[in-house]
Amino acid sequence: MTNTTAGPPGIRDAELPDDALGFEDLPRLMSLMTGADKHGPAATSTTDAVWVLYDRVLRVSPDSADSPDRDRFLLSKGHGPMAYYATLAAKGFLPVELLPGFGSWDSPLGHHPDRTLLPGVEISSGSLGHGLPLAVGSALGLRAQGRERPSVWVLVGDAELDEGSNHEAIDFAGAVGLAALHAVVIDNRSATHGRPGGLADRFHVAGWSVAEVDGRDHDALYDACTRPHPGRPHAVVARVEPKSS
Repeated sequence: MTNTTAGPPGIRDAELPDDALGFEDLPRLMSLMTGADKHGPAATSTTDAVWVLYDRVLRVSPDSADSPDRDRFLLSKGHGPMAYYATLAAKGFLPVELLPGFGSWDSPLGHHPDRTLLPGVEISSGSLGHGLPLAVGSALGLRAQGRERPSVWVLVGDAELDEGSNHEAIDFAGAVGLAALHAVVIDNRSATHGRPGGLADRFHVAGWSVAEVDGRDHDALYDACTRPHPGRPHAVVARVEPKSS
C-alpha cells in the first residue's frame, strides 16, 4: 500500500505552508512546471522513490543541507528533474513559487539540476553515466574523512546502466566494500541492452546487497532502502511501469 503524508484537507494553496505538503501534492506541484523538453516519463518514474527517500530515509533537511554529517542524495537521472524539484519544494528546500519558471532562461530550475543554483542539490547532473561514479567518489571521501554516519544515495535509471562508467563504479564499490553507498535503480524497461538475470544480478555478482521491489509501493521501498547491509554497498531495484514509446 502506498503511504502518503497528507496536508490538512480543504486548505487553499496560499494558506498551506511548504513543510505541510505531502505526496498527494506532488502531481499538482509538477503540473506547475510547463514548457517543452520536460522528459515527463523520466520524472514520473522516479516520483515515489524520490519521495520515500526524502520523507522517510534521508537524514537531511533544509537546515542541515550544508552539514558535513548530512546524508547525500545524488540525482543521476537528472534529465527528468520535475519530481525532484517538486519534492524539494514540498520539503522546504526551495519555494513553491519557483516551480512555474521551470526551464526558463532566468530560472534556477533548469532542465538539468545545477548544484550552484539550488540549495540541497549535491551534483549538477543529466549526462547519463555520471552520477554513480560521483557517488562512489563521495562515499570514498567520507571514508577518508572518517565520517561513518552519513550515507550516500544515488538514483539512476535502468537505461543509464548501458553506460560503461557505471559498470566500473559498480565493480569498484563492491570490491572495496563501500557500505555508505546506496543506489536506487528505477527500472522502467527502457534500457537498450539486456542483462542475463536482470539488473539485480548485475549488482549481486559485484558484491552488493540487493533488493527488488515494486517502485510504486512506499512501504516496500522503505523496507528495501533500510535493509541492513554490513560491509557492502546496497542497491534497490525499483520496478515501475514500462516507459511508453
